[in-house]
Amino acid sequence: MNQFIKITEQASNYRHLEKMSVEEILININKEDKTVPIAVEKAIPQIEKLTSVISDKMLAGGRLFYIGAGTSGRLGIIDASECPPTYGVPYGLVIGIIAGGEKAITQAVEFAEDSKEKGWADLQKHFISDKDVVIGLAASGTTPYVIGALEQCRKRGITTGSISCNPNSPVSHAADYPVEVIVGPEFVTGSTRMKSGTAQKLVLNMISTAVMIQLGRVEDNKMVNMQLTNIKLVDRGVKMVMDKLGLQEYETAKDLLLKHGSVKKAVEAVKMNGHA
Repeated sequence: MNQFIKITEQASNYRHLEKMSVEEILININKEDKTVPIAVEKAIPQIEKLTSVISDKMLAGGRLFYIGAGTSGRLGIIDASECPPTYGVPYGLVIGIIAGGEKAITQAVEFAEDSKEKGWADLQKHFISDKDVVIGLAASGTTPYVIGALEQCRKRGITTGSISCNPNSPVSHAADYPVEVIVGPEFVTGSTRMKSGTAQKLVLNMISTAVMIQLGRVEDNKMVNMQLTNIKLVDRGVKMVMDKLGLQEYETAKDLLLKHGSVKKAVEAVKMNGHA
């Protein structure tokens, strides 16, 4: 194994940030952010392997877990929480777990990430099994909470993935399907909520979107199973129903949508009955 180097902790390429104008700070942060999608692109072969195994497992009735600490943990929770309203899947199909529990979503919980045992204990609360997939999120690739959880999963034949921003990291070695997005040093040295966080967010978007499409939750390019949780989404859904059924009357389409609860169900009901 090559010697492990934390690129995410290396000194910023910029010096004396406090002497920069606001414009210079913004331009330089943006300059760094532009490099992130290129780093993600290089990792697509790894992301594809992980996404494919998740799709297979979920089509067979499994669940997807994200587990992380700090920013990484919060990003997992965000992605998991957005799947039900966007794609109409049940809560509990995609689950985000963060070191330190719910409090850690908004506040840093001291030393929560340092226990190698706690991650597995938190997964066990969800009766995890070998039908499921667990993705460990750790920008540094060294978080004990995440590594311990993945190691315990592997011992029990549970499929594991990881998303990190350092090459050849311990979390990669603990995962069956590691994803490494090497974004380089942060603008503020060691502030991995910046480029590393952006990289993880992009990869999570790619994974969950691709999986939901594979699960049949998207038709053409539309979120036909989205939950109707606000006026904007209802309006979007009504227009989809009008388009799919060739309806001219907005209110007729709205009545159908609200009656059946989703675009997909409304369209299927009309096609089955032969009329709106």
